[in-house]
Amino acid sequence: MMRYSLSRRTLLGLAGAAVLNPRLLAADSSIVTLNASADRKSSVTVWRAKGWKRGTILFSHGALSSPSKYPTLIDAWVAAGYDVFAPLHVDSEEHPDTKRYAGFASWRCRIEDMRALSAHVDAKSYVAAGHSYGGLVALTLGGAQAVPPEGITGPLRDPRVRASVAFSPPGAPIPKLIETGGYDTLAVPALVQTGDRDVPPGVSGSDGWKAHLMPFEVAAPGGNRYGLVLAGVDHYFGGAICKFDFPGPAQTSQLATAAEISTLFINAFGANKGAARRALDARLNDGGPVILRRR
Repeated sequence: MMRYSLSRRTLLGLAGAAVLNPRLLAADSSIVTLNASADRKSSVTVWRAKGWKRGTILFSHGALSSPSKYPTLIDAWVAAGYDVFAPLHVDSEEHPDTKRYAGFASWRCRIEDMRALSAHVDAKSYVAAGHSYGGLVALTLGGAQAVPPEGITGPLRDPRVRASVAFSPPGAPIPKLIETGGYDTLAVPALVQTGDRDVPPGVSGSDGWKAHLMPFEVAAPGGNRYGLVLAGVDHYFGGAICKFDFPGPAQTSQLATAAEISTLFINAFGANKGAARRALDARLNDGGPVILRRR
């Protein structure tokens, strides 16, 4: 197992350091500028694999956020041997032109960003990963039938995607993004994560967090879909990812678990490592603070 994942002690250290000072982690990066459309460029942060390269991950951040706000996840993947590429989408508060792309204009731009990035990376296949809004992007690249944004033609699925990882993706339906049944067509292995405190805004009931598991629940069984539920976890891991100013305390232990399990999943289905698959399946569990199911 240790050959294909970081130790839990190391992951806990990474998570704690990220909360104390996010700039300490994911520091060895560079910026690539791509032509996303005829009139718009896309700024992509690139982290190169540590040691021997095992594969490639394309990561889409949550709404209003940025690639720099996921250091613990990205460092775990880089340490495991993956190049990670993450665009700064136009809905980010850090994007210089964000006011020009209000509302659903960001959806078209996100698709353009990922298409340009897919064309840029030198890899026969890759893992699509994302958080929240970015989780929808990752699942769409893996075959979920999202609503095509105006101005976008052709399939939204990228056949080069070997697996998808989605942290707290939205449920369905969401007008102009994904309709009822949109997740039914997911075509690749997927890991879908949420927490039992991750209730979407406007959703009533203490079990509203279950909406984030919809892609796992409705996709056809038998396709190596994994659902991960972490007790006590909210949408931002207490401010440890995506939104550093979110009221804590930071859920560093749970974030370390998410990083560990996502790395096992990526090794198993992105790099086709049998030992990682066995280690991942050894974590299957229907109860307790870490619930991991497979369909």
